[in-house]
Amino acid sequence: MSEITITKIISEEDLNRCFQIRTTVFVEEQNVPMDEEIDGLDGQADHFLLYCGQIPVATARVRYLNDLAKIERVAVLKGNRGHRIGHQLMGFIMADIKKNPHIKRMKLGAQIQVIAFYEKLGFTCHGDIFLDAGIKHRWMSLDTG
Repeated sequence: MSEITITKIISEEDLNRCFQIRTTVFVEEQNVPMDEEIDGLDGQADHFLLYCGQIPVATARVRYLNDLAKIERVAVLKGNRGHRIGHQLMGFIMADIKKNPHIKRMKLGAQIQVIAFYEKLGFTCHGDIFLDAGIKHRWMSLDTG
């Protein structure tokens, strides 16, 4: 596997790369409607992009809501899954969140089939199963302390 680099993006060009990955994973693979995927909240978020060599293959965004960091839109292109790409991306994001002393908790809505992935990162489930874009999810959280 090529060298991995992860960045918190700052350019419009990189944001468009994030949108391309999200469109491929959520809209094309999972049939999420485009207007639900591109929800108007991207301007309120930090965005992260993971490259394998020169190729962008994974992304996520984080929105900050008072003392809560909400991790959203975690997406890894299909051919790159199973190589710890998501684990590396989440590790980078979680370390970045923990740099902010005001953030007490991280939260995410996990698709049912990836709950075990987030549990390995320390997140725990709470609440009932809910539908988001027609896909079953559960809330998960992790304290930053």
